[in-house]
Amino acid sequence: MFDLRLIREQPDRVRDALRQRGDDATRVDVILAADAERRQTLAELEALRAQRNTASKEIGTMKDDATREARKAQVREINARIETLEQAVNDVEARLNDALAQMPNLPDDDVPRGKDENDNVIVKTVGTPRPFDFEPLAHWDLGPALGILDFERGIKLAGSRFYVLSGAGARLQRALIQWMLDVHLAQGYREVYLPFMVKEQIVFGAGQLPKFRDNLYRDVERDAWFVPTAEIPLTGLHAGEILDGARLPLHYVAYTPCFRKEAMSAGKDVRGIKRGFQFDKVEMYKFCLPENSPVELETLLDNAEAICRALAIPYRVKLLCTGDLGFAARKTYDIEMWAPGCNEWLEVSSCSNVGDFQARRSNIRFRRQAGAKTEFVHTLNGSGLALPRTLIAVIENYQQREGTIVVPEVLRPYVKMDVIK
Repeated sequence: MFDLRLIREQPDRVRDALRQRGDDATRVDVILAADAERRQTLAELEALRAQRNTASKEIGTMKDDATREARKAQVREINARIETLEQAVNDVEARLNDALAQMPNLPDDDVPRGKDENDNVIVKTVGTPRPFDFEPLAHWDLGPALGILDFERGIKLAGSRFYVLSGAGARLQRALIQWMLDVHLAQGYREVYLPFMVKEQIVFGAGQLPKFRDNLYRDVERDAWFVPTAEIPLTGLHAGEILDGARLPLHYVAYTPCFRKEAMSAGKDVRGIKRGFQFDKVEMYKFCLPENSPVELETLLDNAEAICRALAIPYRVKLLCTGDLGFAARKTYDIEMWAPGCNEWLEVSSCSNVGDFQARRSNIRFRRQAGAKTEFVHTLNGSGLALPRTLIAVIENYQQREGTIVVPEVLRPYVKMDVIK
């Protein structure tokens, strides 16, 4: 949960941070009012409980029946008032927790201020777009022409925004996943195979609920949620645990399919396979000491960039402004690959420092040494990389005049072919 003490002690700082995110700064006032009401009600409740305890002891020593019965009547009145106040405490705590659950993370001081994606800062651009001596095709034309991408059968099977990869297309996608996992394993990550459905509390702990409830798929009967990203089960791996600080950092990598309703993409360009309800992703995740998370973020970014560099596809890195930050992030870099057929930069990764935001919601703590007080860990996450946009970039950048696709050299041992014809 969001740090209530920070709101109590630095309300103006929190209000300013919310304004910079384009969020409602009056959230702070709602939380402070609920917190004050809760503390006042608790104080009255504890005073009444003390009165009841004293009266109960006195009743046991009273000899006069009339006096004892009168005192018992007072205790009954106190009990009735206590019951009312206990319900009031439950109600105000529910309102307070709900308000805290909807509080986004606060941006780091070095995050550029801005209103939306137009104010993001391009940190660097690596590589130069390939000069074509022919008009490059978009993947939605090239894929079907080669018989590796089938939109019609995807729609027949599952409806709009689904597709089928077949033959070399399926092999190329699988190769990308396997190769990316191998690269990240060599970088020091530990691979985990995760459930593709998780409990509601795990989704809440990762910061996806309640804000993104309408964008997630759910099995209502079991109250299980399909993962929209491996970040969610990776966060939950250590939920409720106290970690040994000497073992930190912990670096994990996992492949999962991801399921999203894409309700937030209404009105955006959805042609091709850029925005689907189901997609694949390799996710990197870190648990680390608080003081090390800024450096861990830079390393995480470089680990994701390594995939782009090895594929020899032009890419650029953006530092997101305050108004474009994700709900749980305090600082985020986006990586975008150039897609010449689409004629646009496609986001293939977001690398974020979340600080202690998810750790508080998931109750993930550590001790620096035996007997030391517990502290919340910092968590970080980053796509390494997301498909199918990486697949799009490969298909469109490596296409040839005759309508074939050269397989990137690093993928050939996995695809078992040099050219897709």
